[in-house]
Amino acid sequence: MLKIAWHNCYKHPLKENHRFPMVKYELIPLQLVRENICQEENFFTPKPISQQNVLSTHSKAYFDKLCALELTKKEARPIGFPLSDALVQREKIIVQGTIDSAIYALKNKISLNIAGGTHHAFSNKAEAFCLLNDQAIAANYLLKNKLAKKILIIDLDVHQGNGTAEIFKNNSNVFTLSFHGKNNYPFKKEVSDLDVEFEDGAEDDTYLTKLSQILPKTIKIMQPDFIFYLSGVDVIKNDKLGKLSLSIEGCKKRDEIVFKQCIKNNLPVQVSMGGGYSSELKEIVDAHVNTFRLANELFF
Repeated sequence: MLKIAWHNCYKHPLKENHRFPMVKYELIPLQLVRENICQEENFFTPKPISQQNVLSTHSKAYFDKLCALELTKKEARPIGFPLSDALVQREKIIVQGTIDSAIYALKNKISLNIAGGTHHAFSNKAEAFCLLNDQAIAANYLLKNKLAKKILIIDLDVHQGNGTAEIFKNNSNVFTLSFHGKNNYPFKKEVSDLDVEFEDGAEDDTYLTKLSQILPKTIKIMQPDFIFYLSGVDVIKNDKLGKLSLSIEGCKKRDEIVFKQCIKNNLPVQVSMGGGYSSELKEIVDAHVNTFRLANELFF
């Protein structure tokens, strides 16, 4: 059975002028049920993550300041949202949702978190809507508990996973692969194990050809036993924070390429949603729902 992490706090504790397009977290589960892709039993509710599991990835000094809401104005400004206890608690639950999803994926081959993909969170600082790095923490959880030995993180959000790259820069057990816009945020890139950059306006053929060539080779060389997939839909043409030009169908084909590689190589995969900021809310929801639809069709 497809298992999906979702919690009421995903709805986002923000003032109205900060909420769009965060309302997608409310609409995605409704759409999944409406289309009969999922039923109530497909969803599970994560609890807040323990400090012990956070500290496998983030520094204690940073985490303590974050939880106490004692980040300086300079430290809090890059987040992009007003810092609050509700926002921190939301992040703790999202991260546990990704750990829980990873455990479900070990049993069922795939599991998804309706939120997550907080790849701009560094080991010691927050950035760009990201307070804690959910897939990095979950990867370290699997390694620490001997549930995986070699992990591949496939980051296909339009922005480079700079926080994830920093966290694992000296860890040979985790391979970071990032496809992203060359001229987009972050303007100072970190170094992933493999960075694939695209010029502004790159369309389906360019993107999908590179993915079809690079992903199988990476899996063959690295030989992972677990995959984390960040499936941001900010690669689509009308995205306000992206500079690429994939179609909705091209974005769906991207997910299909990743999932079929996981199936072919018998690799469990945890999926976090990442970004999606189209000026058309329906496009964001449709693109995300395609990921869940494909997961259900291909794995079950």
